[in-house]
Amino acid sequence: QVQLVESVGASVQAGGSLRLSCEVSGTMSGLDGIGWYRQPPGLSRDLIARFSILGDPIYVDYARGRFRIIKDITKNSVDLQMDRLKPEDTAGYYCNRVSGRLHPWGQGTQVTVSP
Repeated sequence: QVQLVESVGASVQAGGSLRLSCEVSGTMSGLDGIGWYRQPPGLSRDLIARFSILGDPIYVDYARGRFRIIKDITKNSVDLQMDRLKPEDTAGYYCNRVSGRLHPWGQGTQVTVSP
């Protein structure tokens, strides 16, 4: 049984930083093909950061330059470093496969950014 366990939620002031963690277990594919999604209140859950097939990071426009997706093989996790956070970054953050059949969703990480 594949398990995706995201780090606990956090609140931060605008301009601050957070590092989210997604620990992956129970799959032979390990960290391959895992990316980060986010779901603002009342909106859809969208993919915001992933790795290309060659291993290059790919971001949506509003994340580029502020967010960084990181593979940590020592923890078997895919992390998301978020800097210069804005109130509009307030959302639930989730990790999962970026193509093919999704794994069961984890509980997600609630991030709240105050002005």
